Amino acid sequence: MGCCARPSLFLRLLLLLLLIAGPAQACQPPPAQLESRPGWWRVSAACVSLQAEGEAAGTEQALPLPLRWDKQRNGHAGRALLRLQLPEGRQPRALLIERIGNQARLRLNGHPLAQLGSRPSQDMAKQSQLLMLPAEMLNEGANELQVELQAQALRGALLTPLHLGPPEEAEALQARWRLFDQVLPAAYVASFLLMGGLAAGLWWRQRDPVFGCFSLAALAGVLRPLDAVWPDALLPWPFWGALLALSYGWQIVLLNRFIVLVLGQNPRWMVRAIHAALVLTTLLASLSFALLQRHYWTAALGLLLSLSVACLAMVLREAWRSRQAIAWMVVFSGALAVMAGVHDFFLVRTGWLGEMSRQLTPHAMFGFVLVLAWVVVGRYSRTVTDYRALNEHLAERVAEREEHLRQAFEALRSQQQEQAVLSERQRIMREIHDGIGSQLVGLLNMVSVEGGGDRQQLEMQVRHALDEMRMAVDSLQPMDADLTIVLATLRYRLQPRLQAAGLRVVWDVASLPPLAELSPQAVLQLQRILLEAFTNVLKHAQARQVTVSARWLPATAGKPAEVQLRLTDDGIGQLPAPADAPAGHGLANMRARAASIGALLHIGPGADGGTCVAIDWPQVAS
Repeated sequence: MGCCARPSLFLRLLLLLLLIAGPAQACQPPPAQLESRPGWWRVSAACVSLQAEGEAAGTEQALPLPLRWDKQRNGHAGRALLRLQLPEGRQPRALLIERIGNQARLRLNGHPLAQLGSRPSQDMAKQSQLLMLPAEMLNEGANELQVELQAQALRGALLTPLHLGPPEEAEALQARWRLFDQVLPAAYVASFLLMGGLAAGLWWRQRDPVFGCFSLAALAGVLRPLDAVWPDALLPWPFWGALLALSYGWQIVLLNRFIVLVLGQNPRWMVRAIHAALVLTTLLASLSFALLQRHYWTAALGLLLSLSVACLAMVLREAWRSRQAIAWMVVFSGALAVMAGVHDFFLVRTGWLGEMSRQLTPHAMFGFVLVLAWVVVGRYSRTVTDYRALNEHLAERVAEREEHLRQAFEALRSQQQEQAVLSERQRIMREIHDGIGSQLVGLLNMVSVEGGGDRQQLEMQVRHALDEMRMAVDSLQPMDADLTIVLATLRYRLQPRLQAAGLRVVWDVASLPPLAELSPQAVLQLQRILLEAFTNVLKHAQARQVTVSARWLPATAGKPAEVQLRLTDDGIGQLPAPADAPAGHGLANMRARAASIGALLHIGPGADGGTCVAIDWPQVAS
């Protein structure tokens, strides 16, 4: 910035001549100089009297600006009295001061102008100051500004050259300075907190030292930019200064360690140098503020700069060797940080190469936030790429397994189909053997006897054989799990024979839901049970009417849903069998058939006489 240029050679020679002249001559403030910009004046020197605490005021002498109290009185608190000559005339001007403090009281031509900072905890040198010079305080001739600076030990109190110019232009220039003084430091605080928190979270999840090291560096790096935007010290001075120095030193050391970890290089000499720098920086910073000696902290800053230069050289060699983008990114950020460190050490801290008041290192540190963002993005991209490759590999494996499972399923389904066909074939063969076969065998026996047997018996045996065959065929028909269709088919088969026998049949079948248990085997068993029941009615009941009913009972607590079938006649009822009658198998077969499908069979008297055959068939919920 042009407003911060060093004093001219002529002014330096003038000040040197004043010093050679000796204290016997009264100090005259050097006049203000016109700047290259129209309407602007610059005051670059003043008559200065320094007074440390507990000492008498020193002799007034001409000194160039910027004036640094900590360089003039190392390790002491005190005050500086300055007299500066302003341009002649009563034209209203704005007084723009880049840095002044720690606290300051200003008087214009003997009149109070401003009080900057009312407490020792405040440091007004953190930001620029803009003061309007009222016309009523100005003289037509020479104008003098008296400045009293109050300084704390090792706090870097200073006064930079003064600039006088048009108020509108001065406000615009201060707004640009405020960008560096307040806006950018506030942005750095937010960035360090955000990226430090992100790094801490990543370290917590992954335990990667790269993220852990950066999170600590970011936490340590928050204090200096926070102090730049906060006018008051958060702790009493010099404790707050010691904490700021320690946090800055730790940040530099941790960032060097972060760089080494990012590159994947871990040379023993560099690791030892970093550990040694951490210990020495902590020791020197503590000694500097404990003993109030500026040189210890200056030595620590030189040590940190040397460590950063060595680390940058190692990074540059690794970037040249590996040609990795992240390595060149670190080289770029590290080079900016080192150049800023050289500027701050030789121009701001020591003044060996000139005098500057604005530090650049806090701005250069932001580059490492970008390095971390690059690392996170790079690792995320690699992770996504790896996951995609893994997903593709897994997709191929899954496709292979699916194809194997499909082939195995097809083979199993074919086996099941073959087994089902074989089982159904065996069932049909068994039914033909047990049903139609037994009837035909009985018919053959009757025909084989002498005389050919009774014609009525032969006809009945043939009918039984036909019934068995028809039931076997009906059981194979698609019923869609509908018991109503099964009962309707049975009615169709038996109705002509029952009518021929003079037996009236009442069908009372309610609407029934589909039954999951109604397999062809179950259909055949139900048909045989009902056929046996009808046959018993025709043979023994002497009935005129038979009622067939079917009901669905929904499930209740502790009891499943069930189908209730009832066949009730109005005949003579069950008679006790004679003692000498052969034991029959009809009822036992009916109960066995009912049990084979999970039903219960009960035979007893009907409500109005006769006999009732009851079938209770529980249905398992599907």
